[in-house]
Formats: sequence, structure tokens, C-alpha cells
Amino acid sequence: MPIAFSQGFTPHPKISYASAAPTGVASEAEYLEIGLREPVDPARLRAALDAALSPGLDVLDAVEATGGSLADRIEASYWRIELPEVDPKVLAGAVAAFTAAEEIQVERMTKQGRRTFDTRAAVASIDAMAPAETPSGAAAVPCAILELVVRQVTPSVRPDDVLAGLRAVAALEPPVTPKVIRLAQGTLTAQGEIVDPLDADRDGATIGER
Repeated sequence: MPIAFSQGFTPHPKISYASAAPTGVASEAEYLEIGLREPVDPARLRAALDAALSPGLDVLDAVEATGGSLADRIEASYWRIELPEVDPKVLAGAVAAFTAAEEIQVERMTKQGRRTFDTRAAVASIDAMAPAETPSGAAAVPCAILELVVRQVTPSVRPDDVLAGLRAVAALEPPVTPKVIRLAQGTLTAQGEIVDPLDADRDGATIGER
């Protein structure tokens, strides 16, 4: 592909990632922008990238940008957190306490040093789910599932920050490392739904339209 490069002594491919996922989590919804030297059929680009990547890294779609920054379209992320050995009723109680709180301060080390911020304000929705079966298939082992939509704020609020908030308000301590998966990210509607940030380019709509 005719990838464009930056200028200077150390040219780099013009690739930018929007809202990269935290280390140690899975994701099914990652987006990036690629600068090209000349027009390329998006379907051809998608196929070429997909063929070059390792198994499990699948390029699902590519569109030609019609204007506006991709980063400006990422307003929220939808997360699923599996909590093995946590009783769904216990998680439901913790979620109720989290929802009822007006503010939940958590602390985390960032590139700018240790920061304290409100994790409650960034959470647009949070729900405790009881799965039909545990991820391992062992029905005798309890497993709770947390689904949440987190707004894109500064400093960013990550799923582990939400878990820290649940620990602060309800003493929830998962005995097993949770499995965290990002299922979607994009613009957030008034109804709390997340819209694919590429939709505007597919439909020719203006960025920001609902």
C-alpha cells in the first residue's frame, strides 16, 4: 500500500490510533487512521492489511475519510468485564452502591504522576449481569459479568478504575483477575447507544449528526 510518511530525519508512517485500549485487556473495536500518498480502494486496503497481520488480528472494514478527525468521534467505550468467583448478587449490590454515589474518587499513577479523579462521573451506564454459564463452562463456579459504558474524558477512566471505584464504595474484591473486553467505541447518543465512528464516512453524513 502507498503509505505516506512524515518528513524529517526519521520518517514514520502516518498512522494514528484512536483511544488505544489499556495494556492487558482484549478488544473487538479498535480504530486507526492511515495516511496514503494516493487514493486506494478501501476494500483492497482492508484485504491487504488483513492478509499481513497475525491470526486473531482481523481488519473488519476500511472507509475513505470524508472529513473530521477520528479521535473527535470517539466519545465513549462499551466494556464487558467477566468476574470469575464473584456472586452476581454481590456484584449487583456493589453496582447499586456505585450508581447511588454522586462522586467516587480513585487514585492512579499516570505519566503526569499520581492523579486522583472522579470515576463515577465518567460512567454513562453500568449493569451487573448473571451469565447463563461461566466462561469456563463450570456451572458450579459463580461468575458475574459487568457491562459498562465509559465516556472519553481527561484523564481517561479505564475499566480497572471502575473496579477500584466498586472496591471503594462496596469493598468488592474479585479473587480472580477479571477478563476485560472492549466491545465497541464511538459517538454516544442521547439514548446511551454507541454509534460506529465510521458510519459518517459510509453514509456521507456530517460528523456530529445523530
